[in-house]
Amino acid sequence: MVRILFVHPDLGIGGAERLVVDAALALQNKGHTVSFLTNHYDPEHCFEETKDAKKERYDVVFCDLISLGIPIMRLARPNPKILFYCHYPDQLLSKPGNLLKKYYRMPLNFLEEVTTGQADGILVNSKFTSRVFKETFKRISVDPDILYPSLNTKYFDETIVQEKDQISGIPPGSFVFLSINRYERKKNLPLALHAFKKLQEHVSPHEWNKLLLIMAGGYDDRVLENVEHFDELEDLAEDMGLRTKIKLLRSPSDREKLFLLQRTQVLVYTPENEHFGIVPLEGMYLAKPVIAANSGGPTETIIHDQTGFLCDPQPTSFAAAMAKCVKDDRNCERMGEMGRKRVQQRFAFEAFSNKLDNIVTDLVNKGDESKKQK
Repeated sequence: MVRILFVHPDLGIGGAERLVVDAALALQNKGHTVSFLTNHYDPEHCFEETKDAKKERYDVVFCDLISLGIPIMRLARPNPKILFYCHYPDQLLSKPGNLLKKYYRMPLNFLEEVTTGQADGILVNSKFTSRVFKETFKRISVDPDILYPSLNTKYFDETIVQEKDQISGIPPGSFVFLSINRYERKKNLPLALHAFKKLQEHVSPHEWNKLLLIMAGGYDDRVLENVEHFDELEDLAEDMGLRTKIKLLRSPSDREKLFLLQRTQVLVYTPENEHFGIVPLEGMYLAKPVIAANSGGPTETIIHDQTGFLCDPQPTSFAAAMAKCVKDDRNCERMGEMGRKRVQQRFAFEAFSNKLDNIVTDLVNKGDESKKQK
């Protein structure tokens, strides 16, 4: 048994948080002991599985997002091994600025690379991120291991959506397109609105009357961008004359999100160069075709024209794919079934658990061997 401490800045709701929670569940299921250390935790705004987290001593520290704390963690006793999960280099997430900002970022970028290299093990979430990692951190000679995020499929299989979890205001017989993403500008959410508007040109009036776009995403009123971008999307829908055809939801619960994934016909995923993207896997597992931008992680999860569509991130391209789904229900269902099989074969929780268990166990065993040699 290995004791693992998960260090994550804000244990709220998002793709990175879902990965951390799933990793903890995977290791716990393998007989290890897991604990969490976080800067912010709200029992009313978190994944259900984290509500009974306990504090224990640890042999391995699993950290992600921020590498600057690694040197401090290395000082802990009894010398835990540090496993760092790189979702994406932080320096590439910083928006370009003027010359002053460039010089301000230089020492931070240097520290990110140096401290990341001090981890005993490094993981990334996709081949795409692995390539970007090696192009960005040229001083780090070790190739990171690829650990694809997975799904806790047991939750999807065993959770029963109750009446109170269902979202009201969805007309019976509606053909629903669903977008799930945090309300952040980098998620390219306006693309879904523009594509939906463009879709009107591809379908008959009868078909258009049955269509609905639901946008659901993480929303934290402490984050100004979430508040501003949500309002921007509402205004955009109003300006485009789509207000009655669009439903925007803030931070749906896990059960509400499950209801939406079950109810929708097609999942629309708009981010460009997404590092991995767990939402497409969720949609595919629930047998929904996924329409996504042809870049980043989705190119490793979605098979074009078989489990969904990989499109140029333009309204015309997305709208054409959406129209194919509206006009051919049988093909839509076929792609959904193939998507579910792909998740079961390539991204199963069991495979994720086995690989992470081997990584953690090997990390500890190597440490024990080093101590014996000394």
